[in-house]
Amino acid sequence: MSDRRLRSARAVYPGTFDPFTPGHFDVVDRARRVFDHVTVVVAVNGEKRPSQAAAGRAAEIRRLLPAHWENVTVADWRGLTVDYCREHGCGVIVRGVRNAADYQREYELAAMNEALGVATLFVAARPELAAMSSTAVRARKTPG
Repeated sequence: MSDRRLRSARAVYPGTFDPFTPGHFDVVDRARRVFDHVTVVVAVNGEKRPSQAAAGRAAEIRRLLPAHWENVTVADWRGLTVDYCREHGCGVIVRGVRNAADYQREYELAAMNEALGVATLFVAARPELAAMSSTAVRARKTPG
């Protein structure tokens, strides 16, 4: 894919985002510089029990993102990410990876999404953010 084609693309950055961490923020910041438009898609994942509904998490992310990031929007979505992509004209899924375990899991999802017609772009975590996860952030907030 040429640089010009990437710059004209619409991308999605899906996740549960419970909570939205500095690592997530960094991936959005980096993606918005590459793509014309990035939608942070707050997913409903039946395997997870988030602290609040997707609409509440989406509202919190909107509050956290700088107003001048005009090419970034936030939406909550129930269903497959590729269905969101098809419905909204997004050709790329952006995924952050922190380590080899993340990469392996994400690679399997990327292969399925590619078979369904949507490419995935992996964004490597910055070293200072690689140890951070939503699970770890929630654990720090929970009184022990």
